[in-house]
Amino acid sequence: MIQIHRRSDASGPAPDPSSPAFVIGPDILWVDLIDPTRDEELVVEHALGLLLPTRKEMAELEASSRLYRENGATYLTADLIHNGDAEVPAVDPVTFVMTPGPLVTIRYFDPRPFPILKERLERDPDLCGSAPDLFLNLMEAVIDRASDVLAHNAARVEAIAGLIFAGRKTVGFGRLIAQLGQAQMAASRIEQSLADLARVFAFVTLDERIGHDPDAREHLKSLSRDASSLIAHNQAVAANLNFQLSAALGLINIEQSSIIKIFSVAAVAFMPPTLIASIYGMNFRHMPELPQAWGYPAALAAMVAAALMPLVWFKRKGWL
Repeated sequence: MIQIHRRSDASGPAPDPSSPAFVIGPDILWVDLIDPTRDEELVVEHALGLLLPTRKEMAELEASSRLYRENGATYLTADLIHNGDAEVPAVDPVTFVMTPGPLVTIRYFDPRPFPILKERLERDPDLCGSAPDLFLNLMEAVIDRASDVLAHNAARVEAIAGLIFAGRKTVGFGRLIAQLGQAQMAASRIEQSLADLARVFAFVTLDERIGHDPDAREHLKSLSRDASSLIAHNQAVAANLNFQLSAALGLINIEQSSIIKIFSVAAVAFMPPTLIASIYGMNFRHMPELPQAWGYPAALAAMVAAALMPLVWFKRKGWL
């Protein structure tokens, strides 16, 4: 699908991207390709006189495949967060092409910043007067969304910390460790997206449409500072996650040690009574206590005393 957004002062009917005679005029501000077919890509390539990256090329990890200039256009590919309200948000590549005319975006999903910016443009058609303005406003929406997802993940990590250090004996560490793993994956994907955005902000200054505009450069510097601060915040969240995971594992070890200690104490406590019962269970004819009336109660009392004495000793030593 191809969506066209024109300047606020554009007149006449909007051009039809499905028409063979489709032409990108000076009134077109943004060409948004959403899950485009190959025919749609060819239509835009013919109208712009530029080659657009394919989906496979967008997935390349090399910096030279993601950030480059060609035929007067600047190609920028970054992994953006989407489905940010899920336990583990997803990241997928989006390509931004700064052309001498409109801004071209190529994407195969619908991250929230795109509809947000489109709603803003509907409310305020004069919000973006040029393609560079549109690009910077779109990047601002992307940074805002990344900040929201990061804040959600940080709040979730704090909630998990409250459960880990609640002081209750039965916390359900298995479930908490699974939640910590999900939060760690989310932090990793947030870091991946923010790092890509930081590289985009550094590279796009080479484009004269932004590099030679003082206002655009200042706006870009602000976005770069925001990305850097979010990266630092996300790293702090990741460090907190590692601490909580270590603490959870330590508490699990303490809990397991307490359980083993109980069994060890029980085993030691029942060893003397077992010894006494074994002695009096021997089949010898001449045992002095057997013919006595007090023999059986005395044996029971000896077993109880033998069980209590180790418990009292452990209690005094502070082992219980």
